[in-house]
Amino acid sequence: MTFLALLSRELRLSVRHGGDTLATVLFFFLAGSLFPLGIGPAPETLGRVAPGIVWVCALLAALLPLDRLFGADLEDGSLDLLLLSGLPAGAVAGAKALAHWLVTGVPLLLAAGPLAIMLRMPQDAVLPLMVGLLPGTAVLSLLGTMAAAIVLGARRGGVLLPLLVLPLTAPVVIFGVSAADVLTARAPLLLLAALLAGAVVLCPLAAGAALRSASG
Repeated sequence: MTFLALLSRELRLSVRHGGDTLATVLFFFLAGSLFPLGIGPAPETLGRVAPGIVWVCALLAALLPLDRLFGADLEDGSLDLLLLSGLPAGAVAGAKALAHWLVTGVPLLLAAGPLAIMLRMPQDAVLPLMVGLLPGTAVLSLLGTMAAAIVLGARRGGVLLPLLVLPLTAPVVIFGVSAADVLTARAPLLLLAALLAGAVVLCPLAAGAALRSASG
């Protein structure tokens, strides 16, 4: 019940700042729309690189709200109260990660289909792309939450955050792009599921340890 109450709190705060989700989706579309200007509008070229474009834009868009994930709670003292709520620190981080995925990952997942079609991606590859994005965006949220907790309170944490997250997300992007190939989608999707299973266990634990260090 405490976990659900914390998740509900995070979602209510996200609704109050709904412009953040809108800005994330708009950034996703705007960044994706720049690629045809750089590589040309040829449908065969765009269709071939469309999965990579969608994944890179989704990764960059997911980074936007991470620097505020714990920062406001640390500044006003809410973080100490959350850690004293009876929940393990890892569960607090897990609730934050789940809320981030619901308000950022899910909208990006829904927006990925229209962007892929706009980039002339073959229609039979759109569904595997979105299926891969389902666990992939969840892994991005977990890794981002862990990184946000690690750099919490650090000087220039906003600069360190992407430098920490981007190398960790490389396997997710590789497998996610590979999953868009209809003929070989099974193995990358299984690998994404395995990454999600590992991240669900390890990332909240690491984030919780970082939160206890930052609050102490």
